[in-house]
This record gives sequence, C-alpha cells and structure tokens, in this order.
Amino acid sequence: MEKGNLGKIETKYYTFGEVSNQLLLESGEKLGPVTLAYETYGLLNSARSNAVLVLHALSGDAHAAGYHEGEKTAGWWDDMIGPGKALDTDKYFIICSNVLGGCQGSTGPSSLNPVTKQPYGLDFPVLGIRDMVNAQEKLIDHLGIDCLLAAIGGSMGGMQVLEWMFSHSQRVKSVIPISIALRHSPQQIAFNEVARQAIMADTRWNNGSYYGGNPPNRGLALARMVGHITYMSDRSMAEKFGRRLKDERQPFKFTADFEVEGYLHHRGKSFVGRFDANSYLYITKAMDYFDALQGQNSLLKLKDSRMKVLVIAFKSDWLYPLYQTQEIVRICKKAGLDTTYCEIESEYGHDAFLLEIDEQTHLITHFLERVKNGD
Repeated sequence: MEKGNLGKIETKYYTFGEVSNQLLLESGEKLGPVTLAYETYGLLNSARSNAVLVLHALSGDAHAAGYHEGEKTAGWWDDMIGPGKALDTDKYFIICSNVLGGCQGSTGPSSLNPVTKQPYGLDFPVLGIRDMVNAQEKLIDHLGIDCLLAAIGGSMGGMQVLEWMFSHSQRVKSVIPISIALRHSPQQIAFNEVARQAIMADTRWNNGSYYGGNPPNRGLALARMVGHITYMSDRSMAEKFGRRLKDERQPFKFTADFEVEGYLHHRGKSFVGRFDANSYLYITKAMDYFDALQGQNSLLKLKDSRMKVLVIAFKSDWLYPLYQTQEIVRICKKAGLDTTYCEIESEYGHDAFLLEIDEQTHLITHFLERVKNGD
C-alpha cells in the first residue's frame, strides 16, 4: 500500500463544563467552561472500536497530521499518521487534542476568565496530568466512544498515556508510552525549574499579567533553549554542529558565534511566536508533580485489566534514560499485563520519538494489528 498524506485538515472545538457541571480538578478547584481543540483523521467504524488517541508532548498541539488551509507545514507527527502509515487512517480513527492548560485552542492561562472577562493569567487553577486526561475523556464521550483501541504518545504524551492506563484502564484496550517515566527524577524537575525561572526572571512576565502588552519573549526563548539541549544527544549535536563557527558572525562580543549557539537562538525565537509563557509554567509543573503510581491502588486496577502494552525507548535518550522506561515495564509485568518492551538504537536523543519513523512504524503497526485482532 502506498503511503499517502491526509491533505487539508480542520481543527474542531468541543466545549463542556458549564457553570452547573464544571470540571473538578485534582486540586479540588473547579474549572468551566472548558474548550478542547482537537483534530480527527480517518473514519470511526460502525462498532466504534477503531479509535486511537494520540497524546502530544509539552509544546505540541492538536495538529498532529495533514495540512491546515494555506499552510505548508504538516502536523507534528504527519510521518506516523495517514494512509499506510503506522497509525493507518484506512484502518483507524485517530484523535488528537490540545491539552487542557495549553495555548493552541484549548482552555489555558491565556483564555478569558468568564468571571473577570480578562485572560486568566495566574488566576488559572493549578493543573495535573490527570486533569488533562479527564478532559480528554469528556471529548471521547462526546465522540461516542466507549473504549479506545489504543492511546499513544511520547514524552509528556507518554505521561498522559500512563494516566489513561492507570486511571481509565477499562476504557482503553492498549497503550503505547514512548520515551517517558512513571515520575520525574530530581534532575528532570531541576531542568524544568531552570526553564520556569528563566520565564519569571523576564521583567515583562509581570507576575503572569502580560496579556495585551509585551510578553516575556526573552525568558520563554531561554526556557526553550534549555529544553532543546535536553532533547538532543551529545552525538547528534556533535554530528549536526561540531565546533563549527557561523559564516556570518561579529567580532567576539559574546554573540552566537558557534553554529550550535545559532541553532538554539533560532529555536528559542521561533518558539515564542506560537506558545504562551504561562502555559509553559503550568504544563511543566504538572509534569513535575505527575506520579503514575501515587494515590491509587494502581497495580490492583491493572490486574483486572486485559490491556496490552508496548513500551518504546531510545538508547541515546538521556532526558528519560532507559532505567526509567524499564521501570514501567516491570510494573506492567508485575500486574500481569501482556507487555512488549523495545529499545531502539538512535543518535537523536529524546527527539528520536519524533524522528525515528521506520522503526516505530514497524513496531506500532504489528502491535495494533495484534490488538485489533484480539491476539
């Protein structure tokens, strides 16, 4: 079968949680109304049994595949979603939503507070990964789906996959967490804290009240630069940049002289045009507080499940090293789940889940076929 693209895609919006039925958050606060931006690819079958939920990473959005009208850049996982691809839209109905707390169409700190008629800013309630997943469950209900065939995602998307596995095990037949951990280590929390401090140290942050004025672009760009260092591997940076100097550079005045410096500056500047600084603060804090095993009889719930699990890790990923993904596998096997674990050779570091298409396609294609056929 020839692999194809999805062509033009339209983002949709689902709003729920009006005043009488607001979303109850982990913090005990309530939030509503809530809007989720989402996209779908492929067709839901008559049995409503072929739905696959794709969960995005920290800076991702609902636009996972295809092209928006007038845009030349495809969705962030376009190589994986479409006819004949790993998430084959000739077989599966693919759903991807922007997370609660995000800034790409879903309700977040930049959204208008219905009480004040002003952007929430820091009045937005504290969020957890569980809140994001509970909001996604409302969307799944809206689409008339009782049970997902699979939930799949890498990095923070993998956290959401784990939350689906532990808290909604009866609503998903299989899960594919990629490049993630059951909980953040102190080192992972430390990197996120440096990024948050970079944002809050920008005088334009103004304690989160910068909407309608100049946003804290320098702080957000610096936060993104820190993140990108952790997403790549030492080897990939050496091969991509080495110690090469830029062709165009000024006399030494602490400017970006090396190619790797120029790359980080470019990444930071391009990021501020599409992301909200407060969303970055809220989402990274939700990641740091996430613990898949906390506050619930997780293993007991999993023992009652017939869920199938595919855990994927990349050997050069030093942000989420192999021992953390192996811990997920041990927990799943301890619970008696049908679990497959695959380590993929890659030079790309943490970014490999977005770039190593062929290996992931082979693994995911066969895994989903096995789930679909009940093997």
